[in-house]
Amino acid sequence: MAKTKAENIVSVKAREILNARGFPTLEASVTLSSGLSSKAEVPIGIYSSKFSAQDLYDGDHRRFQGKGMLLAANHINELIAPRLIGLAATAQREIDLLLIELDASPDRRQLGANTMMAVSLAVARAGAMSENKELFQYLSDYYQLNEISGIPTPLFNMFSGGHHADTNLDFKEFLLIPQPESDTFTSTSSEAQAVRMIRAGAEVYHALGKILRENSYDSDIGLEGGYAPNMDSSLKALDLMLAAVVSAGYEVKKDFVLGLDIGSSQLYDLNSKQYIFPLDNSYFSSQNLVALYTEWLQKYPIVYLEDGLASDDWSAWREATVSLGGKLVLAGDELFASSLERLRRGIAEQAANAFVLKPNQIGTLTETIECAKLAKRQHYQIIVSHRGGETNDDFIVDLAFALGAQYLKAGSLSRGERVSKYNRLMAIAAIMTENSNTQK
Repeated sequence: MAKTKAENIVSVKAREILNARGFPTLEASVTLSSGLSSKAEVPIGIYSSKFSAQDLYDGDHRRFQGKGMLLAANHINELIAPRLIGLAATAQREIDLLLIELDASPDRRQLGANTMMAVSLAVARAGAMSENKELFQYLSDYYQLNEISGIPTPLFNMFSGGHHADTNLDFKEFLLIPQPESDTFTSTSSEAQAVRMIRAGAEVYHALGKILRENSYDSDIGLEGGYAPNMDSSLKALDLMLAAVVSAGYEVKKDFVLGLDIGSSQLYDLNSKQYIFPLDNSYFSSQNLVALYTEWLQKYPIVYLEDGLASDDWSAWREATVSLGGKLVLAGDELFASSLERLRRGIAEQAANAFVLKPNQIGTLTETIECAKLAKRQHYQIIVSHRGGETNDDFIVDLAFALGAQYLKAGSLSRGERVSKYNRLMAIAAIMTENSNTQK
């Protein structure tokens, strides 16, 4: 693709499309005076945190149970588009600031986070195209990140529970995590390492499906591609994952370790101040729950724990970070809700040691990256994450590479909207390998 001199925006359009759950979301497209065009599709979360920016829905229950996005698309076509015509495709900060000025509400409820993010991401892609750069490289250069050095470790979803599946599993995600430093995956080539990790993850995923069927468990999948059987214990799922690692020909601890996204805010009873695990018929105080996690570490190779405590249980987060922060990646998703204000409080409270970043919880790309920069300055690890109502758009993979994120959370190794992210990860790794070979 030859670089063009004409880089101004001549058209911005939006339309309502469907996400992976069959509900509406937005697609925004940007056309440049050179004729180049880009588009972005925004995901929608299953659960909307009260602390994050809010998406805009039509509220007309005659269409899509009130979840239509014709109003959001109309905001782009009639309100935002005229303000962007004639601006340079590379004026990302200026355009994001314009979007913020159009909706200065703290939760973006006037335009909607979905409206703003669709435009912001489409503009970023147009900017990359106008400079003839890969998106991840363009983002790194534009925001002076200079972090592209390795591959974000994928967090493979093996079992789905909580609000993510019609199953009795209490926890949202049971995660399989490759060990990049294992000699099974290490390579002088970024491409080879990415391919090996994803291949191995897929092989374990299929081995797990076979084990489930052999043991008369349901092998249907949840919204993010993880298996969703009914079980008699949450920890049984971990046992089956370890068995699948061995069955697929890999070694536990050496090649793969485990992670959990508890989704504790949905298990926390505000009245009793207790965490309720219905599957195990168990009730825990904050202190007892942290003690339970400590017990799990002695039995299972768990290295990642996301939302292990509720989003308002700040004192427990502090205590858990002191007692477990040296042993685990303690990731805050609902705790932070990708909010700069919440992150600042987390830093002050010394809560968690990792930050889950979901761009559509914020509103614009520039705000997303500024939030990630703050987290990195405070030595929080970064997990760039997908959403429950995903699309095939793979923007978050380029963002993860550009930020130098430690982890990429993209779902399981099935369903097209999840696999598209892993395919992009391998494609970027191949580009990095080619660039490295060219420079030698």
